[in-house]
Amino acid sequence: MNAQISAALALLQQHLGDDLLAVHLYGSAVAGGLKPGSDLDLLVMVGTPLSDAVRHSLMRALLNISAWPATEYLRPLEVTVLNRDAVLPWRYPAKREMQFGEWLRDDLNAGRIEPAVTDHDLAILISKARQHSICLVGPAATELYEPVPEADLLCALHDTVAQWNKPDDWLGDECSVVLALARIWLTLSTGEIAAKDVAADWLLERLPAEHRPVLQTARNIYLGTGEDDLAQHPRALAGFIDYARLQIERLRTS
Repeated sequence: MNAQISAALALLQQHLGDDLLAVHLYGSAVAGGLKPGSDLDLLVMVGTPLSDAVRHSLMRALLNISAWPATEYLRPLEVTVLNRDAVLPWRYPAKREMQFGEWLRDDLNAGRIEPAVTDHDLAILISKARQHSICLVGPAATELYEPVPEADLLCALHDTVAQWNKPDDWLGDECSVVLALARIWLTLSTGEIAAKDVAADWLLERLPAEHRPVLQTARNIYLGTGEDDLAQHPRALAGFIDYARLQIERLRTS
């Protein structure tokens, strides 16, 4: 992990130069522990918006130091780049300059690179970084980023859940969606942001029996102890997602 993080920092410094203000490692690497398929999550702040040329060159370069599935030497990277003036002072939804992830590999290889866009998920990412992160460049996340108001975090969680309405919305991403719903449910109930397996354990104790197999399977996939066959059980999967969305909506409006 250290070698891959060092390689990522070197690329960021090479492509961003003096515009690089901060880099924070957050997510599973510092909260809950890395699992077999865990990403290495980096939150990056720059001083000015990225040019298209810099965005494209950095995204393509990151392909060389990220891998899915994970190998002995490389994990999947998720790198989110923020422009200081787009998040300070905080506003919702904020804009991100760039986000790299393995789910984009085919698009990147085909030359399809997303421009800067508003992203409700930044409220969640910044909250996670402020809660648990390691500062690699610049000041600590709690010093750099303003606290995300509870109302904005709740909006971000709602906007995330609102993306998953029909089977096409979770096709190929079944495990991640199931575990994300567990994490959102836990956060709305307790105010905490927990690791995926911790959220799954918490929710398994509260789920009706009929929905537990889907969540248990997703938990086992995440921990590397189970086969990813969720797509082969579409009715059970949709049943869990519909039930979780209903309960989350009730929590949000209560």
